[in-house]
Amino acid sequence: MNARDAWEFASFVVTALGLPFAIVFFAWEQRKERDNEEEEGYQLLSNAYNDFLKVVLAHPDLHLRANEPLRDPTPEQNERMLVIFDMLMSLFERAYLVAYKPKMSETEARRWNSWDDYMREWCRREDFHNALPLLLRGEDPQFQSYLRRLAEEERGVFIQLS
Repeated sequence: MNARDAWEFASFVVTALGLPFAIVFFAWEQRKERDNEEEEGYQLLSNAYNDFLKVVLAHPDLHLRANEPLRDPTPEQNERMLVIFDMLMSLFERAYLVAYKPKMSETEARRWNSWDDYMREWCRREDFHNALPLLLRGEDPQFQSYLRRLAEEERGVFIQLS
């Protein structure tokens, strides 16, 4: 075998074995990068919810982590509560737009279920539930439908937009 035949054979080996390997490796790297981006997005949303909880903790007089709503809130307390609920609704919509898919992988579903749990928890609150028609105005229509369905399941009441 001369040098030219050896180079031709090496070229064939690279083409037949190396190229498919390179394609598979590239696809694997792309998938890994996509998974890392999804994890980073989920982490950013989780951090945003933790920041939201810090706001809740900064307003203990509103009883936002209690099972029962605040009895006879003042107009100022109502205003602060509505602003906090607006913040929460914005966060929920962002989570829905970023993380929700009709068909999810096991990992995506596990991540989404934590958001679904948060939404259900807040929908069970009477004060949040009562504010939903106002809070949902202007939100993404699919998100509105999703949250209304959760509210119905959690409170057994249909929510209509005003």
